[in-house]
Amino acid sequence: MIYIKNLKHFVLNKLVLIGASTGGPGQIEKIVSSLPPLVNTSIIIAQHMVKGFIPSFAARLEEHTINKVSLAINKNIFETGQIYLCSGFTEIKRSEYNLCFSNKPANDNSFNPDINTIFNSCIPLLKEIKILSIILTGIGDDGVKSCKELNLNGARCIAESKHSAIVDGMPCRARKEIPNIEIDDIDGIITKIKEFCN
Repeated sequence: MIYIKNLKHFVLNKLVLIGASTGGPGQIEKIVSSLPPLVNTSIIIAQHMVKGFIPSFAARLEEHTINKVSLAINKNIFETGQIYLCSGFTEIKRSEYNLCFSNKPANDNSFNPDINTIFNSCIPLLKEIKILSIILTGIGDDGVKSCKELNLNGARCIAESKHSAIVDGMPCRARKEIPNIEIDDIDGIITKIKEFCN
C-alpha cells in the first residue's frame, strides 16, 4: 500500500494499466462505463490516438462513468480513485511526498501514447501495491515488452482473446511472449477488472 504523507486521503492499494490501439476506444468506453466507484484504486489508460483527440476522448468517457477522468499532465500529482489518459511519453515518478506524472511529447515516428513507457514506470510500485496490466486490441507490439516485465515482477497480466480483439496484433504478441498470461474476451476482462478493483 502506498501512503503519501502530504496527501491526507491518498492511499493506493491497486492500479489497473490498460494499453490499446486500433479498435480500442469503443472497448475502453465499455470498460469505463461498467466500473463501480474506485476506492484506493486508480486506472491508467494508454490508447494510441492523435494527441489532439485525447481531451475529447476523456470528456466522452467521463460522460459514461461515475469516476473522474483526467489527463496525465506533466507535473500533475497522481491521485487515487481516478481514471487517467496518457499522451506522449508519460511516466509515474515518485518524490519524497507524492507520485506525479512526467510527460514528454511523442516523436513523429513514435506511438502516442507510448504504452511501454507508462507500463515500465509502474514496475517499482509493485513493491507496495497490486497491479493488473491489460493488453487490448491493436496493431503491432507496443506494451508487450513492458507487460512481460510487469509479469516477471509479480503483476497480474491479461491479453484480450483473438475472439474479441478487433485487431489481434498486440494481444497476439502478448499471448505468445508472456508466460502464463491470462486470456479473455472483452466481457471477461471487464468482469476481472471489477473483481480486481473490489
